[in-house]
Amino acid sequence: MKSIIFATLTSLALAARPFLNEADTGIDEALADVPQGTLPPLEDIVGLPDFEWAARHYMNTSAYTYYRNGAAGEWAYRNNLEAFQRYTAKPRVLRDNSKIESTFTTSILGHNFSAPFYISPCARGALANERAELGLVEGAYQGDILYIPSDFSSLPLKELAAARPSNGSQVMWQQVYLDASNDTATKAHFKEIEQSGARAIVFTVDSAGPGVRHRAQRYAAGSADADYSAFTWQYYQKLQNFTTLPVVIKGIQTVEDAKMAVKYKAPAIVLSNHGGRNFDSSPSGFEVALEIHQEAPEIFKQIEVYADGGVRYGSDVLKMLALGVRAVGLGRPFMYANAYSTEGVAKAVELLKAEIASDAAHLGLSSLKDIGPQYFKWTPNNWYS
Repeated sequence: MKSIIFATLTSLALAARPFLNEADTGIDEALADVPQGTLPPLEDIVGLPDFEWAARHYMNTSAYTYYRNGAAGEWAYRNNLEAFQRYTAKPRVLRDNSKIESTFTTSILGHNFSAPFYISPCARGALANERAELGLVEGAYQGDILYIPSDFSSLPLKELAAARPSNGSQVMWQQVYLDASNDTATKAHFKEIEQSGARAIVFTVDSAGPGVRHRAQRYAAGSADADYSAFTWQYYQKLQNFTTLPVVIKGIQTVEDAKMAVKYKAPAIVLSNHGGRNFDSSPSGFEVALEIHQEAPEIFKQIEVYADGGVRYGSDVLKMLALGVRAVGLGRPFMYANAYSTEGVAKAVELLKAEIASDAAHLGLSSLKDIGPQYFKWTPNNWYS
């Protein structure tokens, strides 16, 4: 009898896990009449996860798979989503939150933005929309947030730079994949980035080899990462002399490497496991932030720390900020939103801002600047373990 009860409870728990895609909030029923291959009306999108449903409904299987796929069995991808739900809030009440929305301004490497989140680098924007990354540039501008184009964007760097509104004053950074054996090409690429007006270079270091992506292979979705890496900390030190721009390290996954970044005078780091696309046992950016908070919290004061991976809700952002993360990156949600081009990206920005404001108010914050670790219980509840 006990074994039957245990099996039943286990099956219910497994059924509740967000194993695939977006959570079940009734969207299948609400949008049941939307024909396959078409986008639902933008006004029917009520949260970031809805954009994934819309993109999967609209895009061809191979194109959608390119955005969606993760490494091997996709445990790291799912863990990115689930890790946030292992930690509950400690909401305070009777706090004046009437001005919470006016406290979002965030400085990222000296540039002010309207919110503490940004669009992470993701390749091949044209898979979702024929305007490709133009919707991301314009949507980021409308929402006054940072956009970091990928080195494998569908559009060339010059075209993205030329698309910036407001006479090119929009602040963007540029992500890079590099060849450690070709300094000449790297210097030329850095010069091109400088001339484009980008304000920082984001050096991806978590692609140490070709990602094993079963879903991508099954649907011929391809991969932007192919080679094994010869990068070292000494190489990073050399890179800093190739440009006048700050070189941000993206893909830190341990407190030890965060310490190394401080040692080698990185201006900022991104805690990231490449969206769970490369190594199926990699920790989420959120888990790494928690590790740093527990073992070396001084790092958050020594350099700017950003993090990404699995962020879908306002509460996810707040948990990152509470640990000391300065700004939070989102990749897939904005790529899905870009199926609607500029309007979709701008709406995604506004939806996330609204959720952050609501969740911050329920947390008991008068100002987003007041957030800290005291607002969450950092003992995992293990419901999603």
